[in-house]
Amino acid sequence: MIGSNPQAFSDKAMTSVQRHGQLKIVGTQLLDQHGEVVVLRGMSLFWSQWMGQYYNADAVAWLQKDWNINVIRAAVGVTAGSGYLTNPDVERSKVQTVIDAAIKQGIYVIVDWHAHDPEPEAASQFFSSIAQKYGQVPNIIYETWNEPLPKYDWSTVIKPYHNKVISSIRAFDADNVILVGTQSWSQDVDKAANDPLGFANVGYSLHFYASTHREELRNKALYAINNGLALFVTEWGTSEASGTGRLDAKERQLWFDFMDLHKLSWCNWSVADKAESSAALQPGASGRGGWEDRQITESGLIVRSVLRAKN
Repeated sequence: MIGSNPQAFSDKAMTSVQRHGQLKIVGTQLLDQHGEVVVLRGMSLFWSQWMGQYYNADAVAWLQKDWNINVIRAAVGVTAGSGYLTNPDVERSKVQTVIDAAIKQGIYVIVDWHAHDPEPEAASQFFSSIAQKYGQVPNIIYETWNEPLPKYDWSTVIKPYHNKVISSIRAFDADNVILVGTQSWSQDVDKAANDPLGFANVGYSLHFYASTHREELRNKALYAINNGLALFVTEWGTSEASGTGRLDAKERQLWFDFMDLHKLSWCNWSVADKAESSAALQPGASGRGGWEDRQITESGLIVRSVLRAKN
């Protein structure tokens, strides 16, 4: 065909991990194996102990094929309900199923320690086991503490926690990116910018819910970026911070513009059929994918459209 570009066709045939390979953080940016800025966009699964029906290979494959995700976040629930601390083998198995599926689909996977309180010993043990098993593949991204509560000070509690857990990962995996939660539900990235961690290849989690968090939080994020932090929006919602409530289209667009401008990667919360406005799926939607539009919520349709357009 006249004017065809064989390289372009070749690139489209490659998976995201084949194309981008080993990721690294340099300055404020996430770079791929070619030293080019890469932006990952995808979906976060819900707490593993409550929405385990979506922790399977079929759901991951459908999200990659139909929603065009290039990253998925596995949120291992730690303390609430029958989480990891109660059933470690069960919850670890769910996460490993998602990791294996992500590797098969050629996408990246964030292994998220989904907790609000510090559990440094349990987290270190968990991440050590994941790093030993998967540390040699470029698909893995570690998220060591999802959302520290406001009462836990960054410098005296959160930073020492991350130092311990990161050390347990780096004992087995020297290369893959690690993301760290920040004070006040991963919103006080400005505090982390004033006292950053000493490890290389580490990014900082920023979380927002578009109908609650506005310019004030974007200003915190901008302060962190201007002071050298690499941010990754590991969790954001279209709704209010409660996970429910109205969807604010204006603020959502402002956040999209902000993330695009600063080339921030993101995962939307969440792949769940819970009856709340942040959920991507309608109650009763199959745990195996194959969702028709009528089985997808307003939020899910919005996010799927963006993923298809931008990835």
